[in-house]
Amino acid sequence: MIFKRKLYDKMLQWKQQRKGETALLIKGARRVGKSTLVEEFARKEYKTFILIDFAHISKKINDLFDDISDLDFFFMRLQIETGITLYTRESVIVFDEVQLQPLARQAIKYLVKDGRYDYIETGSLLTLKKNVRNIVIPSEETRLTLYPMDLEEFYWAIGNETTYNMLRKLLEMKRPLESTHRKLMRDLRLYMLVGGMPQAVDSYLKTNNLQAVDAKKREIIELYQDDFNKIDSTGRASQLFAAIPGQLTGNAGRYQVSSVIENQDAQRVAGVVADMADSMVVNLAYHVNDPKVGLPMTKNIYRYKMYVADTGLFITLAFHDKAFTENIIYSKLLDDKLDANLGYIYENLVAQMLLSAGNELFYHTFPADNNHSYEVDFLISKGNKLCPIEVKSSGYKTHKSLDAFCQKFHSRILESYLIYTKDYANENGTIYLPVYMTGLI
Repeated sequence: MIFKRKLYDKMLQWKQQRKGETALLIKGARRVGKSTLVEEFARKEYKTFILIDFAHISKKINDLFDDISDLDFFFMRLQIETGITLYTRESVIVFDEVQLQPLARQAIKYLVKDGRYDYIETGSLLTLKKNVRNIVIPSEETRLTLYPMDLEEFYWAIGNETTYNMLRKLLEMKRPLESTHRKLMRDLRLYMLVGGMPQAVDSYLKTNNLQAVDAKKREIIELYQDDFNKIDSTGRASQLFAAIPGQLTGNAGRYQVSSVIENQDAQRVAGVVADMADSMVVNLAYHVNDPKVGLPMTKNIYRYKMYVADTGLFITLAFHDKAFTENIIYSKLLDDKLDANLGYIYENLVAQMLLSAGNELFYHTFPADNNHSYEVDFLISKGNKLCPIEVKSSGYKTHKSLDAFCQKFHSRILESYLIYTKDYANENGTIYLPVYMTGLI
């Protein structure tokens, strides 16, 4: 099934504004829907297109990239081999999984300069970085990132084009939703269980069966585990990934590498973690030592929290060692009986929603007394001010860490948010925001 994705509009903007001056590179995790989106775009927006999938390509086409000194001959051969006619400024050539053929990526520089056709590439950031030895990296690229489907895209997939637009208007009006809030929370819980991976959403729509959805998500997790074992043959990446739910449960203020892998710490696995981040299978929130605008300038690369890029996958990963029928998270979420000690699911969800909305992920801790610390779950910037965010899995309005942070850094703050499971409110300078509105901050 082909789903409506927000990135489509940005791709169209690239086509209309750049007019062949750059190639378009779509990066994202595996199985996030890059190939499907690009093929749909090529089919709708061009007279003809040639799709070259480097994961499944004939030797004749692959060998064309060994020598592109004569572009007239190159294009002639390409049209003969594919049986597709190319039209100047009306056709696009798609390089799918371009990381598998580095020479094709290098050729982008010369193909773009030639100017006859448009070019779109897809690949994961990790493999794009790894497979660039001995080639010239093209600077003639416009890069866009495709994330798992966000809540609005999920609404679109289930046939609802209205609700999320109404949420925007309600947030602008600063009005509680009252009885509608319960329905929106039910929608959110369904989104959390299914997740935003297109194959999982497709499985839900076709079967209306969460067990089938869970099976699809397990396939994706196993694929990612295989990828991580390729990144690091010692298995450290795979271990770090599998331990994410347990690490968030521990509420330790950072990912404790030593508790997952014996005799290892954040510095020793820094390269592995960087590769994991580049795969876009995980999201990292970095601790900032001095919370102010320009958050990346004071981030500590060895102190971070790690989240799964898709909360649907996170839920399956949390109980990966159990059969679906034993997965209590499914039943608890569906019945709205999620225990407080399972509230880390909401923290993972908020991280995903903030990132999809265009925010980098940062957090901050500071001492409360000799034995305890305050922690602000997320920090985002707006203009020249900060917006601290605390996440609660319940409806309680207690927020000592948020209050302490606002008191300490009051001159740097624009708005403070408590993201929780109850209705919208604005009291005493704090905005109480339902989780489903996170992407609208």
